[in-house]
Amino acid sequence: MADLRRWLPQLAGSTLADRVRAGCAAILGITLAALASGLLPSAPGAALMLVAPIGASAVLVFAVPASPLAQPWAVIGGNSISAAVGMIVAALVPSPEIAAGVAVGGAIIVMSLMRCLHPPGGASALTAVLGTPLLAHSGLWFPLLPVGLNSLALVLAAWAWHRISGHSYPHRPPAAVAPLFHREDMDKALAEMHESFDVAPEDLDALLNRAEAHAKARGR
Repeated sequence: MADLRRWLPQLAGSTLADRVRAGCAAILGITLAALASGLLPSAPGAALMLVAPIGASAVLVFAVPASPLAQPWAVIGGNSISAAVGMIVAALVPSPEIAAGVAVGGAIIVMSLMRCLHPPGGASALTAVLGTPLLAHSGLWFPLLPVGLNSLALVLAAWAWHRISGHSYPHRPPAAVAPLFHREDMDKALAEMHESFDVAPEDLDALLNRAEAHAKARGR
């Protein structure tokens, strides 16, 4: 059963109500992105200037708005830059199979260097390699229109939604509490684990300090 539970992860701090609200917010966000894209002339055979990776971006910005992968620069930069990487690779690598792998791998590297790692960016890069009517219609503008426009509209929708719902977006770390251990200790522990965690170091620091404070208070 312990092994099975590892295959069925649950986000820390999430509830069913949170997921329902995230779903409702995604309806709003994708609709607004589609409406914004509707201001542009549609490609032949395409109903909307809307790219599929934006759906994955919506999951991040509405369901896990505190994630470093869901912040505005990650969404806008990650999707747009990756689309550009995909177009460059498609132009230089004649084999579609090799180009697909190089585009996604290259997008990960470039996003990391640009501090805008965003999982849907891999899909944006792959879309640019595989080609769509939108790509054929937009040409060299594809990373900006529609990818950049879609991403910007989604970020603005997320900003408005989270202001109404009481979440911070772009995410701000919680108020600091009296530190019970040094930040260097956490950095060393993370280095020893050799893993990447989908949480900002500032949030992890605050969480561990608060948990330790509660543990000490319980022991009094």
